Amino acid sequence: MNFEEYAAKPVLAASGISVPKSALAHTPDEAASAAADIGGCVVKAQVPTGKRGKAGGIQLADSADEARTHAENIIGMEIGGHVVEKVLVEAKSDIAREFYAAILNDPDTKGPVVMFSTEGGMDIEEIAAETPEKLRKASVDVRHGFSLDAARALVDGLELDGANEGIADTLVKLYDAYATNDAELLEINPLILTRAGDVVALDCKFVMDDSGIKRQQDLAPKGTPDKLTELEKVGEGHGIKYIELEGDVIVLANGAGLTMTTMDVVRHYGGQPANFCEIGGEAYTKGKAALEMVLGKPGVKSLVVNFCGAFARCDVMMGGLLEAWDEVKPEIPVFFSIAGTGDLEAIAMLKEKLDMDPLPNMDAACKAAAEAANAGAA
Repeated sequence: MNFEEYAAKPVLAASGISVPKSALAHTPDEAASAAADIGGCVVKAQVPTGKRGKAGGIQLADSADEARTHAENIIGMEIGGHVVEKVLVEAKSDIAREFYAAILNDPDTKGPVVMFSTEGGMDIEEIAAETPEKLRKASVDVRHGFSLDAARALVDGLELDGANEGIADTLVKLYDAYATNDAELLEINPLILTRAGDVVALDCKFVMDDSGIKRQQDLAPKGTPDKLTELEKVGEGHGIKYIELEGDVIVLANGAGLTMTTMDVVRHYGGQPANFCEIGGEAYTKGKAALEMVLGKPGVKSLVVNFCGAFARCDVMMGGLLEAWDEVKPEIPVFFSIAGTGDLEAIAMLKEKLDMDPLPNMDAACKAAAEAANAGAA
């Protein structure tokens, strides 16, 4: 779950990190009122995406009238596919230096990694590509946390204009905020040093691990749900777990783990999954809705169905799918893999209804679907 800046900054403040005075405004008049109280300020679009400055969504204001004008121009603007509905009016800062700081889940170490760079204001991808030697990292053992000594070691030898200790302290507090709030990413860019010598977070990107939502009952309602595609909205309406992807091989499987594995095997054989769609559990009763939904994505070229029966029987799931087949009538190549409880019955149903046989295993079905899609694209 993503959090917009206005909702992410309090997470930092609660851990003792300095943030500028600010106020959220939903209208130009509210922005003007906030600016009258704050003084010289920055009017910032609030959307769960980056590149706001490049899109014109961050503007300086020296007066309430100027803040109102900026808010009028920014509210209603579209940035990264999101329409701006509110702005954050934030006090200007006297910037001497800009840095980058973040903590994120590291797939290599299977734990958190603390990152720091003197190249603040740039995207992490730009920092890694253009000045990799200036991006420092420290892996964290969650059993021990991130100590002040570890933070000092991370910034040791860097010329930070006397702010080494303040930045080390901020990194420790950032880790505390990361751990306390079930974050999978907590980023400050830029983390600034003011001319008065203060270390201040000017921006914050916060992504909460979805598995932590139930533990964060007070915080989670402030998050911004992911923007759904039209087909994803259909899936949500039917109670079907569906995520639209960029590929052209439709994947239908029972169970989240099996669905993910099927997608990985499709990729292994050179195909690109068009979706994540799980039709296990009671979703087998929604076979028509599921088929219409996955086939509704433009440009799909093949379909792989992977049923592995355990608690859910293959024949029960196959029955739900075949019941919808006559109405939906897929017109692309379809490949089945069927194994586990009820597999013989399901195979017989497939033969009787569609005069089809399943492939010998998941690998064969995924390979055939990938090859069919690639042949259709040629």
